[in-house]
Amino acid sequence: MKVACVGGGPAGLYLSILLKRQDPTHDVTVYERDPEGSTYGWGVTYWRGLLDRLQEHDPDSARAVEEHSVRWRDGVAHVGDLATRHHGDEGFGIGRHRLLALLAARARELGVHLEYEHPVTAADPPAADLVVAADGAGSALRGHHAGHFGTEITGGRNHYVWLGTTKVFDAFTFAFAETDHGWIWAYGYGYGPEGSTCVVECAPGTWTGLGLDRADEAEGLVLLEKLFADVLDGHPLTARSSGRAGTAWPVFRTVTNRTWSRGNLVLLGDAAHTTHYSVGAGTTLALEDAMALATALREPGLPLPDALAHYERERRTALLPAQSAARLSAQWYENLPRYIRLPPQQMFALLGQRHSPLLPYLPPRLYYRIDRAAGRLETLRRVKRRLGPVVARTVQARRLATGDGRAGSGRPDAMPARRG
Repeated sequence: MKVACVGGGPAGLYLSILLKRQDPTHDVTVYERDPEGSTYGWGVTYWRGLLDRLQEHDPDSARAVEEHSVRWRDGVAHVGDLATRHHGDEGFGIGRHRLLALLAARARELGVHLEYEHPVTAADPPAADLVVAADGAGSALRGHHAGHFGTEITGGRNHYVWLGTTKVFDAFTFAFAETDHGWIWAYGYGYGPEGSTCVVECAPGTWTGLGLDRADEAEGLVLLEKLFADVLDGHPLTARSSGRAGTAWPVFRTVTNRTWSRGNLVLLGDAAHTTHYSVGAGTTLALEDAMALATALREPGLPLPDALAHYERERRTALLPAQSAARLSAQWYENLPRYIRLPPQQMFALLGQRHSPLLPYLPPRLYYRIDRAAGRLETLRRVKRRLGPVVARTVQARRLATGDGRAGSGRPDAMPARRG
């Protein structure tokens, strides 16, 4: 089979690796519009479960990824002058540039053709048995057939900016700073000895009140360095934007699609779906998409349309928990004033519970007490797990029945149902 992967990110590269491992006679080419090594961003984060799945599908690339990753177990939350630390599951970070270099080297080793600085237009796609749109959330191939795919893009409420720093965090770090215009917060995690990723987020009123909508890149970085001076320990922040006012602070766009394939064209990774950055699952989900698509294409005698349909069904089902967690996580931050005045230990506990569908419907202090008790009583733990989804569905049904089903309303009970 001749396969063209449009987009040289983790999803496209890893799919090419898996296809060549399954059948070396496949003719696989990855087309990337940018020069090799010019990737955006700093680091990505993932968890042990992904490493286990990488090991199952390609031990060589799994070993390389693990060797070049840093790991942590602690989470730290700073709220003003107060701080609390929590010991949790093992997490990993790796530089995005390093991850892509490792995957590209492995793909070349297996005989994949890598075509950098080779943009592909939607009007003139490559001639291939299968064309894979792995060209990101703004996919040009998907956009050319947006009506067929049923693409919907929903904007969140808060503004965010993706930054880097030479400060190497030894734990997954949350920092919340209060200003005269509201709260602003950062998520930081290390990806290597050279530095960390630092994502900063705030509500629209804080963004405009601080002048971040008008500040140029340098002015904005200076302000953020002052606000988060305690956690940065004097280290600078760096950006990758053009420096024009306002362009570096988008709202997160949730992308969904009614269907993921059209003839021999199939969507992969962010082109098919996006999940809010606060759950740190984007790269993991993209790589798991590649695993599922490669597995579906391996079935002997299965026609291509059936293989693509199987891939889509499997991934839609697997994505539901992550998409729910991402939606609830984004809404937790959109409703930060509801939680931020709690004692640090309670606030951090609810930060860790922000994926719970029950949390938005109970007073935070009551939820905290129930959660503590559930940790000691198995019966209460089962009730809590079952009650959350029931309450969420009931409230959502009532809101839809009254016509109050707006997405992104910012209220604590805003839990819009989204497809894909």
